[in-house]
Amino acid sequence: MERWDIIAVMSKALKPSLAEKLKTLGVKVGAADLRPAADKPDGVTIQSIQSVVDGRFIPTRGGETFVAEKTYAADYLHGAAPIHPLPPLGTVAAWARDARLLEMPVEAFAFLDTETSGLAGGTGTYAFLVGVGRFEGGEFRLSQFFMRDPAEESAMLEALAEFLAPCSALVTFNGKAFDAPLLVTRYALHHIPLPFKGYSHLDLLPLARRLWRDRLPSRALKYLEENVLMAPRSAEEVPGYEIPYLYFDYLRTGDAAPLKGVFYHNAMDVVAMAALLRHAAHMLVDPLHESIEHGLDRVALAKLFEELGEWETATRLYERGLEQSLPEADFWQAVKRLALLQRRRGDLEAAVKLWEKAAADGHVYAFVELAKYYEHARRDAPAALEWTHKAMERVQELDIPRYEFRHWMEELEHRRERLEGKAGK
Repeated sequence: MERWDIIAVMSKALKPSLAEKLKTLGVKVGAADLRPAADKPDGVTIQSIQSVVDGRFIPTRGGETFVAEKTYAADYLHGAAPIHPLPPLGTVAAWARDARLLEMPVEAFAFLDTETSGLAGGTGTYAFLVGVGRFEGGEFRLSQFFMRDPAEESAMLEALAEFLAPCSALVTFNGKAFDAPLLVTRYALHHIPLPFKGYSHLDLLPLARRLWRDRLPSRALKYLEENVLMAPRSAEEVPGYEIPYLYFDYLRTGDAAPLKGVFYHNAMDVVAMAALLRHAAHMLVDPLHESIEHGLDRVALAKLFEELGEWETATRLYERGLEQSLPEADFWQAVKRLALLQRRRGDLEAAVKLWEKAAADGHVYAFVELAKYYEHARRDAPAALEWTHKAMERVQELDIPRYEFRHWMEELEHRRERLEGKAGK
């Protein structure tokens, strides 16, 4: 289950809801009359945000807002993965169906992630922390814009807009479904022009699903960090589902100490996106590179290139993937896809060899494909009939659901009758 799914479930289960709690504080659009934070008991220190996180206050037309800033050197490694330089994005652009990505310099990309007061959406949900990074002179500059209370939202949005001004593309993780629509709503409520209007938007979650769906049980960003980028997080990390409640406690008490982990979580999300895009783009630029160790990754790349119409590359990737270690079910699925691809490419000889291999392992579809081949390509009705009989025998041996058995037998009976007519039997 993804981070956002977990939070949604918990939000429904906990009463009162976070939104209702915020209402008790007087939080609403603009929140001009937000009640002051409650005092802590005597002897308990209340830490301000600037004493917990290195940052500064910057003036905007909407007032003052807090921003934490950090710079990552050009040679920074996130785990085992560099974040710079970014390889050519030709295949990424083709997959995303956005040719603009191909022409953009690396400085045009803004990597953005929000931490919010909840996931219900609508006007009651705030992005209280927005982390965004961009490349400047080879270095990666991360800025985290923080809303000390909802009355500062306009100022935070103004500062964020200024940071995004030099860019022309967003990179997010599930941002098309959540982060971007949320920010669109917040900017509209404050009548501030949307800073990323017309930007290209590359959402890395769908790409991650394409590349690692078959190999990894989760495509959550933190899981990808640990298992693809080899970048486990430190003890500062806080679970995503706790973050809205940590912010609620901050609004209630004024103590920013627990938010240090929230800033760390947000920073790692942004940096991880930069590293993940660089890693994925490298895979797509050179999909046959020896650094791709997992056969399932190779097969996933083959499927992607096949769907992009790059059949020669896809064929080589399937072949390379089959040479690597694959789970049995995935191996035979790759054999099936490669055979069909070879047929589309017009290489029937290669396809037949693969079907014969699959038939020897008892895969019914392979018997049927061989029957089709001998009937239509070779005009050899007796051979096609023989393969049809073998398929029927194999179906009888299989322990399969009744509907599947009926499907195969009806198709094969029809084929047998036609072929017997052609063979003169």
